[in-house]
Amino acid sequence: MIEVYAIVSEKNSDIYVGMALSALRRLKEHNSGKSKYTKGLRPWRLFKIEYFPDWSSARVREKYLKSGVGKEFLKSLVP
Repeated sequence: MIEVYAIVSEKNSDIYVGMALSALRRLKEHNSGKSKYTKGLRPWRLFKIEYFPDWSSARVREKYLKSGVGKEFLKSLVP
């Protein structure tokens, strides 16, 4: 299973969308500073995970969530 995940920065409420085999493991990497883009906005909190059978279908969803409409959808979900 491939996981498409969305995390939110507790520093400035930025949203980051990605895909991985394990969203929880990837969240730990984001919070430990291993990702250049997310390093300066730590800490991050996971707020959405979706599951897909393959990388290509996960990539389609990831691209949608990174679009303007997708970002607005995600903003409406952030608690």
